[in-house]
Amino acid sequence: MTQIVPIRHLFGPGPCNPYPEATAALALPLLGHLDPAFIARMDRTAAGLRTLWGTENSRTLPLSATGSAGMEAAFVNTVKAGDVAVIAVNGLFGERMCEVASRAGAEVVRVDHEYGTPVDAQRVADAHPNPTVIAAVHAETSTGVLSDMAALGAIKGDALLIMDAVTSIGGMPVLADEWGVDVAYAGTQKCLGVAPGLAPFTISDRAFERRVQKPQSWYLDLGLLGGYTTGGSGGGRTYHHTAPVGMVASLEAGINRILAEGLDNVTARHQAAGQALQDGLVEMGLTLFAEEGYRLPQLTTVNVPEGVDSAKVRAYLLERFNIEIGGGVGKNANTVWRIGLMGPNANPNSVALILAGLKEAIAKA
Repeated sequence: MTQIVPIRHLFGPGPCNPYPEATAALALPLLGHLDPAFIARMDRTAAGLRTLWGTENSRTLPLSATGSAGMEAAFVNTVKAGDVAVIAVNGLFGERMCEVASRAGAEVVRVDHEYGTPVDAQRVADAHPNPTVIAAVHAETSTGVLSDMAALGAIKGDALLIMDAVTSIGGMPVLADEWGVDVAYAGTQKCLGVAPGLAPFTISDRAFERRVQKPQSWYLDLGLLGGYTTGGSGGGRTYHHTAPVGMVASLEAGINRILAEGLDNVTARHQAAGQALQDGLVEMGLTLFAEEGYRLPQLTTVNVPEGVDSAKVRAYLLERFNIEIGGGVGKNANTVWRIGLMGPNANPNSVALILAGLKEAIAKA
């Protein structure tokens, strides 16, 4: 029996609804992963990613896994047993950075911040005199907070700076080279407007030269991956793994869609939608969770009103309107909602639908 899949409005923390061009590209004829036509597509995709990352890094590629693998690749290739990793923690994904770095053998120095607040670069600088890496989340998905990566780049010294840009790339300015970022990773399922499945990744020459020569992960070894994505010592592409060719085609289409609109226009669209949503929530009498002045436009965190059952509201929205929003994480799991306006969902119609649906859900759930 054929199962009917509901059509959802994906207004949670990710995935979002994809750009139509990205969905259509999944139906293109399949190519082999070493086909010259696919290699050319991979090169075009990497070039587009360089634009979105704001970098000239030659080693810029979509890793064949989700954004969490991008996080793991960042650490297993830059830290080994005994290395010091100073990690700013202001949400769930900073917590995960600590876990991944620890498993790679690093001595983790946490710089904890209250959830809902941005990273304090001076506190990070004061945490250790000579770290191997400094790491932080640019746009913290769990709290809806934006942190200043340029400030971290200014204080990094000899350390490598690692940036999580999962929720920022494709929706707001990301300037890896200008900010002094050495390694950065993301996912496809948020502002890039592509289905989950790839991890856009970039690493500077400086970081690549200092990489762990035999990291604990064979699959995520950037030395081996480089031979496939940029060519081996003889100039030809060397086989490493079977790349998800359909997903790369979809990512290329999503990137082309963003670049055709223009990065400034895409940023403005996300900013306008997020501001309209946040203004509307406040007009409803709700309060926002993230600190004012550091709120992400593409991912809004709002406090659940006292006496309201968070799970019931979310269930009502899903059943009545096919609207998905997210709950909070950790101690805020039942007290915060996370509402995403990412990719094609960053538009006035989405804002109106969310506000109307949430108002009814709160009244009736």
